[in-house]
Amino acid sequence: MTLSLWKFVSISVNGLRVMTVVGCRESVASNVSLATLRFHELLNELDEHYSRFSLGNNFLLQHNIRKIKRSVQEHFQKDPVHMAMIISNTLNKERKILETAVNTQGQSNSSQGGITMEQHSELDNKVNNFKKSVQETEQDIQVLEDVQDEYDFKRKTLQSRLEAEMNAKITKEIQQEEMVIRQLFIGLKIKREVVIKEIANVLTLAEQIQHTLISDEVPKWKQRQQMALIGGPPNACLDKLQSWFTVVAECLQQIRQQLKKLQELVQKFTYDNDPLTLGKSQLDEQALSLFKNLILNSLVVERQPCMPTHPQRPLVIKTGVQFTVKIRSLVKLSELNCQLKVKVSIDKDLTERNTLKGTRIFNILGTAFKIMNLEESSGCLAAEFRHLQLKEKKISKRTNETPHIISEELHLISFETQFVQPELSIDLSITSLPIVVISHVNQLSTAWASILWYNMLCSEPQSQNLAFFLNPPPVKWGLLSKVISWQFSSVTKRVLNSEQLRMLADKLLGCEAQSDPEGLIFWNTFCKMSANVRGVPFWQWIDGILDLIKRHLLNIWNDGYIMGFLSKEREKALLRDKLPGTFLLRFSETCRDGGITITWVEHSQDGKPKMHSVKPYTRSDLVTISLPNIIRDYHLTSTEKVPVNPLIYLYPDIPRDVAFGRYYTSPSDDSEEMEIDRPIHSPHTLDQYMGRRMIPVSEVLTRRY
Repeated sequence: MTLSLWKFVSISVNGLRVMTVVGCRESVASNVSLATLRFHELLNELDEHYSRFSLGNNFLLQHNIRKIKRSVQEHFQKDPVHMAMIISNTLNKERKILETAVNTQGQSNSSQGGITMEQHSELDNKVNNFKKSVQETEQDIQVLEDVQDEYDFKRKTLQSRLEAEMNAKITKEIQQEEMVIRQLFIGLKIKREVVIKEIANVLTLAEQIQHTLISDEVPKWKQRQQMALIGGPPNACLDKLQSWFTVVAECLQQIRQQLKKLQELVQKFTYDNDPLTLGKSQLDEQALSLFKNLILNSLVVERQPCMPTHPQRPLVIKTGVQFTVKIRSLVKLSELNCQLKVKVSIDKDLTERNTLKGTRIFNILGTAFKIMNLEESSGCLAAEFRHLQLKEKKISKRTNETPHIISEELHLISFETQFVQPELSIDLSITSLPIVVISHVNQLSTAWASILWYNMLCSEPQSQNLAFFLNPPPVKWGLLSKVISWQFSSVTKRVLNSEQLRMLADKLLGCEAQSDPEGLIFWNTFCKMSANVRGVPFWQWIDGILDLIKRHLLNIWNDGYIMGFLSKEREKALLRDKLPGTFLLRFSETCRDGGITITWVEHSQDGKPKMHSVKPYTRSDLVTISLPNIIRDYHLTSTEKVPVNPLIYLYPDIPRDVAFGRYYTSPSDDSEEMEIDRPIHSPHTLDQYMGRRMIPVSEVLTRRY
């Protein structure tokens, strides 16, 4: 795509967020007609802005608006629902970030949140004290220079006087001057000892802070980033990290300049056992080493590789499809602006041995070099690669021995640059998290499963374990259940509740395990082994349901009207004592690509409850008619009875129309769900057909789904 996701999600034209004005929300993303309508409203909105700016001769904005419109038409004219889904997902992410920020603020007194804030506050104080100490040392060096200049002047003046009056007697005045000079020397010596000790102390403090940043804060941020990438809480604190890194870097640069200043003072005047000559070289080495180490650890991948067409599935890259990635320096020095030239590559360190085993090799197409510069919007020193593509490199002598299937083959995107200053050169590099490269979109689901598994179990410094899937370790159910729930909350407003997760645990662990959080799930069980009688692997079943919700059930899922994951035994227990006509919605356990069924209860003549389930509705069914309309229009027929709608109360006791009424569409509102015959006029007849609509009908059911 030539237009980044954020440009059409938040097109800012004189402060107006066009997409927000147009109103692409979840309902639009699940309705073709509404998405098409909103798409054309967006184009009209862009035309209006184009005309408005033409009055002010703002040619740059006109050009940008024309370019935006052309790009939107090029990519989404044929599929406006896709655009609406991307916008809806992005707005959901924005909402999650805001909600997380509010929750974090509201829970600041909780133990974990309190500890984090306390630790950050303590580190903040250390950094501020460090900066203050460096400034105080700067002042002390200035005082030292003044004292040395005064001492040097008076010493030389007295010496010249003595040379001029060589035969003269030493007068009382000369003795007094010598006493003053001696006192100045003592003060100078003390000042030198104090300054060198101050620099040693601030470097010790710098070392402590730097160790905390590099060994603690950055790895924690990277781990939070990994969790955020697979649906976890949004990652934050990068701006704060940049602030800390930058302050330490600036102060270390200042200390190095202070040490150079001390060298100048030594060149002007020194003496035996001068503390500046005794300790300075070691401090020089320490300051330089700390600065180098800080710079070496200052690069981070702020945004991991991601296709703009699939923003919720980062780290999965399809060959021939554009992807983006952004790196950032946590050290923001003005002299670095436009100095660092970054080169991007893939699998830089892959050995020939790996190639012989069948690992694919790729070339990166697009702009392979970027200059890091200070961004006006964020104020960070960054380089964003927006137009990269991967192309598989054909190898003439490839063996049939392949250690991985495509979705389990991991690759690394690498970045290299060089930091150069007078008498200083540092080679910098950073790698992305491992990516999975697919060649067809139908591999996206299994590739995403690999990304989930890897990032659940691997964190820095293990992030380059490319042979991970040769023997993937198991994961505890407590962690896996959290990640599965994140897959739902990342595209909807709901996480899975404990009962829904218990049903999933039973499928993976067996009923005997009783959702043991320490229970181990193996990779093959999660992604390869059959999870039901139809032979559908567990993850494929879950992902099919996710897609079904995202495309067709988002609103009623967010409202909590779908129980979803429910065993048949639990379903029977819930409905057994309810009024006849009470129904619930659960996901089918047999549909490969996701299906939802309706189960209701009726009572036989002897008073025993009897359950009925409708054949599951799949994506192909729900394209033509929405589930609320199915529930409204559903009829049950038999040879004895007149067709009736058996669906009366949504569990536990919500009248059907109260629950779903606002989602019903009439024939005139939804041409895709209703078939209406137009009036026909001819010279011979003047007949008009009555409108009709499609009605979901079932015969009395005996089969369970």
